Amino acid sequence: MMLLLTMFWEYFKVGLFAVGGGMATLPFLYRLSDKYGWYSYEQLADMLAVSESTPGPIGVNMATYVGFHLHGISGAIVATFGLVLPSLIVTCIIAGFLKAFRDSKYVQGAFYGLRPASAALIAAAGVSVVMACLVHVDAFKESRLLSDLIDWRAILLAAVLVVLTNFVKPTKKLHPVVFIALSALVGIVFRFAGA
Repeated sequence: MMLLLTMFWEYFKVGLFAVGGGMATLPFLYRLSDKYGWYSYEQLADMLAVSESTPGPIGVNMATYVGFHLHGISGAIVATFGLVLPSLIVTCIIAGFLKAFRDSKYVQGAFYGLRPASAALIAAAGVSVVMACLVHVDAFKESRLLSDLIDWRAILLAAVLVVLTNFVKPTKKLHPVVFIALSALVGIVFRFAGA
């Protein structure tokens, strides 16, 4: 029961302060990993991959995944509810006072200040994901080999995806699901080939 209450409270705080969408929850999720050890950074990267590949908001998918991982269905429900409750409360309050909020110079100023904070949280999440996926500091500490620090296959795959999604006209217009599926296939081939 204590774990469920802790999960609810921690995800409530994540939902309250992760302004900017699902990717903005990542710095908070890394902090939860450090504070409670509920999952490793590698597991968090896997959760992100699963959350990105499934329908729905990333933050909600990750809360559901972590809750289920820790405490089954009840954990999934509690963590998800904890994450979305602040948004529900704030939305209901704002809806009640919409006209006053819309014209308030203080609210406009607050949103002006929240924009760069959201951008910074999303950028921090991006850096964290890059570090978790492309760099293996723990393996490097053990072996002291540069080849263990950098995952060249992952960097190559990321570079190919950047080129295909931004610079090659025929593939630029493809749906992101195509790239997710192809990346999963490449990952499976690499693992089975022992590469």
